[in-house]
Amino acid sequence: MKRSLKDYIILSLKGMAMGAADVVPGVSGGTIAFISGIYEELLNSISSFNLSLLSVLKKEGFNKVWKMVNGPFLLALLLGISISILSFAKLIETLLEKHPIVIWSFFFGLVLASIIYIGKQITNWTKLGVLFLILGALLAFYITTLNPMILANSSPWFLFFAGMIAICAMILPGISGSFILVLLGAYKPVLNAINTKDFFNIIVFMAGAVIGLLTFSRVLKWLFSTYKNYTLAVLIGFITGSLNKIWPWKETISWRTNSKGVEVAFNTSSISPFSYEGDSQLIMASLLAIIGFCLILLLEKLAIKKE
Repeated sequence: MKRSLKDYIILSLKGMAMGAADVVPGVSGGTIAFISGIYEELLNSISSFNLSLLSVLKKEGFNKVWKMVNGPFLLALLLGISISILSFAKLIETLLEKHPIVIWSFFFGLVLASIIYIGKQITNWTKLGVLFLILGALLAFYITTLNPMILANSSPWFLFFAGMIAICAMILPGISGSFILVLLGAYKPVLNAINTKDFFNIIVFMAGAVIGLLTFSRVLKWLFSTYKNYTLAVLIGFITGSLNKIWPWKETISWRTNSKGVEVAFNTSSISPFSYEGDSQLIMASLLAIIGFCLILLLEKLAIKKE
């Protein structure tokens, strides 16, 4: 696909949106990739990496390999993701800490609209497709109710394993890679490595992510090419079930003491904003949710116009 400089800048911006989403426990970068219209190209590009490329590199050179793996596309996207994660990780962490309700409301509206968007991609709804949607929703909902691990493990082997598992979730719309890291107890070590520029642990984590990504992308590519409608139905279910995790109003069920000796929420459950103790910020939260919702509809209209 021939692209202009403007197209690659837009790709990098989409990558930045994916990176920002992946930092947030509860929002999937895969969802952002899907609603921005680059999901299947991303899967095809990632799954094109295999051992046969070494033979092509030897016989036909780097330029041929670069073209086969859709190099310019991946470079522009990874550049955006890297800039976003390295630049906004601390900002997003701070915003979620100081203004959780309004920030989660924005993401809730964003993800809710993506359900409608992805639903439109299904060309033929069947009873089996609806069943897959329900099963996907139940599985995702169950994952959001699991208790995160208390102890954070920062050993290299654990970070490598966490990278392999989390990346599979990160490229699945609806399943948050960051939340999987929270469940594993690896979210804080990874975020700390990013914020302190601990390049050794970052590289170890990324190595695990690359191996997991190259393996899982092939499975997803096959599912999309063979059972696209059913795969989309499952993904819609994942996204629907994950809404429980990003519901803005939470009630703390249990607490834990962090490394600084401060008590923080350990396990929470979703409640009505009218049952929320304190300022529910209902008007501002509703406004942010509507903005997030409308943003997806705007992206959809722009995509249709471009086509």
